[in-house]
Amino acid sequence: MTYLVAEGLPTVPGGERFAALLRRPSILQIPGAHNGLAGLQAKAHGFEALYLSGAAMTASMGIPDLGMITVDEVCFFIRQLVRASALPVLVDGDTGYGEALNVMHMVRSFEDAGAAAVHIEDQLLPKKCGHLNDKRLASPEEMAAKIAAAVRARRHLYIIARTDAAATEGLDGAVARANLYLKAGADAIFPEALTTADNFREFARRVQAPLLANMTEFGRTPYFTAREFEAMGYRMVIWPVSSLRMAAGAQERLYEALRRDGVVSAVLDQMLTRQKLYESIGYADYEALDAAIVKTVIP
Repeated sequence: MTYLVAEGLPTVPGGERFAALLRRPSILQIPGAHNGLAGLQAKAHGFEALYLSGAAMTASMGIPDLGMITVDEVCFFIRQLVRASALPVLVDGDTGYGEALNVMHMVRSFEDAGAAAVHIEDQLLPKKCGHLNDKRLASPEEMAAKIAAAVRARRHLYIIARTDAAATEGLDGAVARANLYLKAGADAIFPEALTTADNFREFARRVQAPLLANMTEFGRTPYFTAREFEAMGYRMVIWPVSSLRMAAGAQERLYEALRRDGVVSAVLDQMLTRQKLYESIGYADYEALDAAIVKTVIP
């Protein structure tokens, strides 16, 4: 049920709610949600936090994930998810949109939009998806300065440092960077694009902090379940672009059928029905609220 008609909306800041979820014994499962409707659907299936992926945001805008979008554009997506779901939202902060002051501006802007957590990566612009080749990294000291700036600016936002170093500096380099970022004040670490279960376990053994695993499709990481990641020592797992990929695949089939047949009959059974869509967005609840408000002002 969305924010205008929901009861008992949370009053505790998002960062505190996100941290509380991580204090529970089981791994926190955080599906990607690329818009408000996806957030509502994820919540309806019992998920307690959401992930907002830079790749999903940019793809939904029709552009590649190369660090092109702005803080204000990301805040538009954050507000959608938070208003629709009222769940804590972990946001992809890319490289922080610049240097230390830019990172501080991003942190405050994301908090004001309702974000609960952010991860910042140690790539240089133009950044790439973490599972692609030829990524260029900032120096460990430059990245640590960004983390320190983020921590200084935050009021409650949970700060996760992402390192892409495993692909270019090996596991030793990624571990060294992660421990430096923890000293700079990061709350958790996100080792991107690890390629084996042994890598995941070794990283967890050598980095004593809450860890985030990225279970993206078609990438370098083998397909592991949430329980398998938990057994390897990870406290969070994201599926960053899954909702966008499913939606885009369905749209592709729709347009193919519509262009071929001139009618949508061939894919009608794959669509969310009008009734189900209205139930998802709380249509009847909004109608009832509107009627009740109008009624109260009649003499």
